[in-house]
Amino acid sequence: MNAIITASQLASESAGDRPPVLLDVRYQMGGPHGRAAYEAGHIPGAVFVDLEAELAGPPGPGGRHPLPDVEAFGAVMRRAGVSQDRPVVVYDGGQGWAAARAWWMLRWTGHPDVRVLDGGLAAWTGPAESEVPAPAAGDFTPVPGAVPVLDADGAAELARTGLLLDARAAERYRGEVEPIDPVAGHIPGAVSAPTMDNVGPEGRLLPASQLAARFKALGAADAPAVGVYCGSGVSAAQEVLALEVAGIPAALYAGSWSEWCADKARPVATGPDPL
Repeated sequence: MNAIITASQLASESAGDRPPVLLDVRYQMGGPHGRAAYEAGHIPGAVFVDLEAELAGPPGPGGRHPLPDVEAFGAVMRRAGVSQDRPVVVYDGGQGWAAARAWWMLRWTGHPDVRVLDGGLAAWTGPAESEVPAPAAGDFTPVPGAVPVLDADGAAELARTGLLLDARAAERYRGEVEPIDPVAGHIPGAVSAPTMDNVGPEGRLLPASQLAARFKALGAADAPAVGVYCGSGVSAAQEVLALEVAGIPAALYAGSWSEWCADKARPVATGPDPL
């Protein structure tokens, strides 16, 4: 199953006998709430999902966007119409980070058929509606563990024994700036791999062959295991998605840098080199 779907493919499937459940996960850090944009217009039938309230738990020592309570997440998905045997397509405004977080959450909790709309709503040329749908309840019951997730100790171990990718902007990795978290730098041993480099000028993921070449150059081909982190586990989900498209399984460090640097005992590296 491909992890992404094009706008034309989505239009075709939505008109078919087994249309996918659509989830609108528009989110902009520090920007206006995505609900207003959703109510102004969305892909017909799409249900809004709130990243901060429904795809993350309360911020704290576990990071700015820790994993939510699994049962609460399942209830949100069932209210949105998600069922185990029906495909799901998630999209956001076009950046792809929030949609990838929803994709990863559904994959991690065992949904077998979930894809991200490549390019997000910006790629959609079909009709839009402002009516908020009331879908029939789904039957999805989340069972965590279908894809790998890292905690802080696991991330540190992977940085030593495998390949741990830092999906943040390169200047944040180097510790030159840190606009969000209280400490600048990166996890010792992690390799800089900004997630924006996975996307072409039109906001869509690069072709699988180009992504595979990029990750091979970063060491993924020879690594016994690959993991990804970012600031709070959101943009890193898009890098996990890009790795999936490239045919490389990867774990997500869900707490990411915001969890790592919350513990002053954890080491911090700065500069362009992993160590």
